[in-house]
Amino acid sequence: MRSFERGLGYLDAVSDLEVREHSVTAVVHGTNIYEVELTLGGDDGPSGWCDCPYGQEGNFCKHCVAVGLTMLRRAKTIPHQQIAARARASGLEAWLTALSRDELLALVREQIAEDHRLRRRLELRAAVARSDTDTVRDRILALIDPRPFARYEYADASRYAQQVAEAAAALRALTTDGQAMQALGLAEEAIRVLGEAYGEIDDSDGVVGQAAAAVAKAHLEACEAARTDPEHLAEWLVGQVLGDSNDVIDLDPLDYAEVLGPSGLARLRQLAAEAQRRRPSGWAEQHLMERLVEAEGDVDALVALYAQNLDPSGATHLRIAEELDSAGRADEALTWAEHGIRDCAAETYIDGRLVDYVCARYSEAGRPADVVGVRRNRFRVERSLAAYRQLRSAAQTAQCWEAERVAALAALREDARRAHGGRYGGPVLIDALLDDGDVDTAWREAAGLADDRQWEHLADLSRETRPAKALGVYLRLVERLKEPTGDRAYEHLARLLLGARDCHRALGTQEAFTDYLANLRAELKRRRKLMSILDRCGL
Repeated sequence: MRSFERGLGYLDAVSDLEVREHSVTAVVHGTNIYEVELTLGGDDGPSGWCDCPYGQEGNFCKHCVAVGLTMLRRAKTIPHQQIAARARASGLEAWLTALSRDELLALVREQIAEDHRLRRRLELRAAVARSDTDTVRDRILALIDPRPFARYEYADASRYAQQVAEAAAALRALTTDGQAMQALGLAEEAIRVLGEAYGEIDDSDGVVGQAAAAVAKAHLEACEAARTDPEHLAEWLVGQVLGDSNDVIDLDPLDYAEVLGPSGLARLRQLAAEAQRRRPSGWAEQHLMERLVEAEGDVDALVALYAQNLDPSGATHLRIAEELDSAGRADEALTWAEHGIRDCAAETYIDGRLVDYVCARYSEAGRPADVVGVRRNRFRVERSLAAYRQLRSAAQTAQCWEAERVAALAALREDARRAHGGRYGGPVLIDALLDDGDVDTAWREAAGLADDRQWEHLADLSRETRPAKALGVYLRLVERLKEPTGDRAYEHLARLLLGARDCHRALGTQEAFTDYLANLRAELKRRRKLMSILDRCGL
């Protein structure tokens, strides 16, 4: 649904639409220029491919949506274009088949002269075919060299990624051609260059990272074919995982488990343990050890590893509990989770999943009072609307909300008295009362405390029951919105005016609103976009 909505905004960006017999290709101009191909005739409708990052993950992206909608606009002409495409394809095939060898060579040479990317690919293939390792190395390193590109430029990332992908294809071709050892050395050199260059590339769309992953895959295939030394590979992998190169290529040593074998995995574990001893607080070192221990399936060793570096948010306690749960050790899991709740009791931020985990276990065990106790303790520290809602839900289940609410609101009143605002500025007290549906108390407490957002919410809830009070709020907020400009401000102003109109209708004073609106439009008539929005809203 999101891709469809975003694709609507790209209808005017579609160009070079070409209908083939069973597919449609087009170019979509967005942040970059993307190539799209839709395949027609499938049982589930058209399938799409796009070279944007989201599309390359196998998703039907907004660019595919834009091309598909463009096709629907031209639906009547598509069948005729498909017939014409079939005729063109048939004619091309017949012409190529009729050409002599010399004529085909002349045609290829002509294309090579005009298309430097095609020339590069064919030069690489030729070098691979004749085992010209020096040329292959030079071409691959030239493809990965970032210097021809303007560094830090977002637009250059896509072109650079295409070259990196070409280099990955050449490495895989070397392995297929029986030159796995050469491919292995070149892949490791390519990964080193990519690691050095990546920090200077704006890879916001992740296209370079995806191309680099193809280089890593080529390296793995070369390792498998070359039967590389397991211990040497383990040393190289640890260097990569703990070095800067892993920023661009997220290597997972366990992908190499079959190549490493028992001796390589043992060396990997030894090196990882040594690295962690040298730098016990290092994130990469900790993560590497966790991956290796997790793969070994030793739950106690994994728990001990996690316990060495407990996160103050309680996230690590939760990971331990989940591991123990998966191992069928539910009682130990709950003990660790409770331990985390106690350790983090004074923290303003605690991983909400840990709190939810403990509460869920208590609920399953028929311990509603304990659920209330956990939620109450978290509310005392957080004092947020979310914490208030969670306490309310737990206390209602335990049938003790009335007493809990009195205490919770008293704490929020004290916060409001001390001017402790909520996340959006106004005191949580007002949000809590509104969330409870206690509009009467909210009106009494709001004076001198509520912010504009809360006043508007209060007015929205009171159009029918307190139209005069709500009208005063809307008109005050409209006055504040006369100065700001832009679509968001104008849409907000229109919503306030619609609320004011409803209040006047409830009061039977529609003529007063008509006069007010006419004066407002006259005052702001130079703002054409605002006038258009008011017209659309029937104002």
